[in-house]
Amino acid sequence: MRLEIICQDRLGIVQDLLDILVKYQIDLRDIEIDGTGKIFLNFPNIEFEEFQHLMPEIRKLDGVMDVKTIPFMPIEREKKELRALLEILPDPIFSVDTKGRVILANEAATSSLEMELEDVKDKEIGDLIKGFNFAKWLNSKSISSETHRIKFIEQDFVAEMLPVQVTEYGEKNVLAGAVIMLKSEFRLGQQVHAFHQSTEDGFAHIQANSSSMKRVVREAKKMSELDAPILIFGETGTGKELIAKACHKASRRENGSFLALNCAAIPDNVAETELFGYGPGAFGNQNSKPGLFELANGGTLFLDEVGDMSSHLQVKLLRVLQDGSFRRIGDEKEVSADVRIICSTQKDLGQMVADGLFREDLYYRLNVLSLVLPALRERKQDIIPLSEDIIKQNSAKLGRRPPKLNKSCVDFLTNYPWPGNIRQLENALYRALSLLDGKELSKEHIQLPSCAGTINYISEDFDGTLEQEVKRFERDLLRRMYPSYPSTRQLAKKLGLSHTAIANKLREYGINRKTVKV
Repeated sequence: MRLEIICQDRLGIVQDLLDILVKYQIDLRDIEIDGTGKIFLNFPNIEFEEFQHLMPEIRKLDGVMDVKTIPFMPIEREKKELRALLEILPDPIFSVDTKGRVILANEAATSSLEMELEDVKDKEIGDLIKGFNFAKWLNSKSISSETHRIKFIEQDFVAEMLPVQVTEYGEKNVLAGAVIMLKSEFRLGQQVHAFHQSTEDGFAHIQANSSSMKRVVREAKKMSELDAPILIFGETGTGKELIAKACHKASRRENGSFLALNCAAIPDNVAETELFGYGPGAFGNQNSKPGLFELANGGTLFLDEVGDMSSHLQVKLLRVLQDGSFRRIGDEKEVSADVRIICSTQKDLGQMVADGLFREDLYYRLNVLSLVLPALRERKQDIIPLSEDIIKQNSAKLGRRPPKLNKSCVDFLTNYPWPGNIRQLENALYRALSLLDGKELSKEHIQLPSCAGTINYISEDFDGTLEQEVKRFERDLLRRMYPSYPSTRQLAKKLGLSHTAIANKLREYGINRKTVKV
C-alpha cells in the first residue's frame, strides 16, 4: 500500500508519522519526501478495519492537510519510465558505478552480448568494451564527458561516456557513476545522412489537395526511389519540371546535379553539343568541352519536350540509354556517364510512334515509368492553395504584405479553365500584384482572356476540317482516359456508349496496351 500525505513543512512531522506506523505494527518499506510539501509512504497491504483507523489518525496530525492512496511511489514511476525509455532505444547503453561495475544495461546491450541482465550486472565494463581505460577515467580528479572509438563484440563503435554527478547539501558534486552509450558505424551513418538531408521533402512545395494530384505525388515518390527513366506527360505549364526536380531530390542521386535541356527551344546541332560536348579540334576549338551527360554524372538529366528531339539525336540518346556511354562531337574516345534520365512532353508520343515521327525503341526505353500530370482545370481543389503560395512568394519579392483573395476572386480563379495551366496562373497573379494598391485582390484585378464559362481548346486558325478536329479531340480524350479504364466495357460505361462502339473507336485510333502505358 502506498500513501500520499500533503502536509506543512513542520519539524518532527515525519517522526509523528513513524510513531503511528509503529503503533499499528506496520513495516515501512520506503519513504520519500519532496520539496512541495508531500510525504510518500510504502508499506504492505493491511486489513480494511486497521486501515479505517490508520487514515483518521494521520489526518489528525498537526500540519497534515490531506491523505490519499496512490498506485506507486514517485521513485517507482521514475524507474518504470527510465526502464521503458532504455528499452525502446536501439543503441546499447550501460550504467556503471564508480568502480566501473555494470549496474544496469538496456535490452539492446544485453541482446548484443547474448546475455541476460543478471549475468551482465557486476561485470567490469572494461571486460565488455575494449579500447578505453574506464578505471583511469572514473578515478580522474576532474571527470568530464568524453567520446571515443571503441570495440564492442569485436566491432567498431563510438562510445559516449557521461559522468553521473550527485549534488550534496554543501553544493559539492560527488561522482555516483557513469552512463555509456554506444553507436555503431551504421547508426552513425544514418544520423549523419539525416542531419545533412534537406529539412523539407522535395514534394513539400507541390500542392496536392485534389485526388488526381495526390495520386501523381504518391506514384512519383515511389518512382523516385528507383533508377529507371521517367516519362512525364502533361500540357504546357502543368509543372513537369517541378515534379522532375522533386523526384531527383527524393532519390539516392540527390547529392548529384540536376541539369535540364529544353529540346524544343534550341536548334538540333546546338542541342547535340549541349548534351554530348565536343572534343579538342571540333569547331576550331583547341580545348574540349563536356556536355550535360558528363556534368550530370551521378545525378539527373531532365529532357524537356523530348517529343521535339530530332531523329538524329534520338539515335544518340538511345545509345546512351543502352550502353551508358557516348562520344563527344569530333572525338573518338568513349565517355561513360551514370545519369538518370527524366523526360517530359506535352505531345502524344504513342501517336508519334504510330506516325513514324518518334523511334519506337526509344519510346519504350523512356516510357519505363510514366506520370501523367493533370491540367489545372482538372484539379480545382489545388487552384486556391497554389494562388496563395504564388501571392506569398511574389509579395516577398515586391516587398509588400500578401493581399487577401475576396470571394469574387476565389470563384473566378476556381472556375476559369486555365489553358496555360500553372504558368498562366502565376503570370496573371504577378500582374495583379504589381498593379494592386489595396490589401485585397478581387475578380477585377485579374486580367485574363474571356472564357464565357468554357474554353476553346482549338486554335481559331486550325488547319483542318471540323470532322478532323472532332476526331482529333475524340482520339486525345480516349488516349487520356484509357489508362484509367483499360477495359472497353469500363470505358464504354464511363462515356455512355456501347461496348462495340468504344472497341471500334479504340481500334480506329490504335489505342491499346501496347501504344498506351496502363
